[in-house]
Amino acid sequence: MTEILPADLTVTPRHYFGQEVRRLRAAAGLSQKQLAKQVPVSVSHLSMIETGTRPANHHTAEKLDAALDSGTTLVDLFDALEKANSPVPRWFRPWVEFEREAEELHIWALSVIPGLLQTEDYARALLSREPDVDHDQTEGLVGARMHRQTILDRLRPPMLWAVIDEGVLHRPVGSPEIMFAQLNHLLEMGGRLNISLQILPHNAYSVLGLLGAFTVATLPRGASPMAYVESQPAGDWITERPAEVKGLTFRHGVIRADALSRRESLNIIKEKAEQWT
Repeated sequence: MTEILPADLTVTPRHYFGQEVRRLRAAAGLSQKQLAKQVPVSVSHLSMIETGTRPANHHTAEKLDAALDSGTTLVDLFDALEKANSPVPRWFRPWVEFEREAEELHIWALSVIPGLLQTEDYARALLSREPDVDHDQTEGLVGARMHRQTILDRLRPPMLWAVIDEGVLHRPVGSPEIMFAQLNHLLEMGGRLNISLQILPHNAYSVLGLLGAFTVATLPRGASPMAYVESQPAGDWITERPAEVKGLTFRHGVIRADALSRRESLNIIKEKAEQWT
């Protein structure tokens, strides 16, 4: 079978799918208005699919193939992209794409090390405790989390502004050996120019972040920023609502202002790592 997935992993699945829709539409000699009428969807909906602003679903892929007389080209592409992301929960996949596009990521971590900064063993210790998840599923989730981290190793990585609560450094996950390796990994990552790693100490008496962890992603091309919010009682959620994103950005700024400097933070991480030995 011919490889139909994008070779450029910096292109998100929804953008790649949109590019293919636009290419097939141009080859068929149809305008957006003409294709939208045949599907049928609104012109604005089709435009957002083509630009990658909005993901398509399987039903829409079928309708597009029929309207473009493209056999199962778009359905096959949709299924292949879904399969490539299969270890990642469906609801979380849009965030993985936003994360991959982001120019800046502003992270507040309240209870655990942020996923982008976790070691494989630390991630496995966390994910293996999920209810109703077997060994193979755990390994799939761990692999997906490690793959997310490749954005930090590309030629132009995003700027990461991460603030971690001091309690995370004390919370045992897995074993002392895992914690020692994890904190040393933080030291290594915190030394990178594109990563600002700060610790919010207990003595800051900061309470603004106690409601939960979150990440705000600044996107390129003038796209609206997105936010991912961790909320155990209500379930995690993703938002682009300007008021919500603005509020979380403000929270991150206040929390960061109360945190230790980068140098002080790396020193306390080193001190806590030695305690795990």
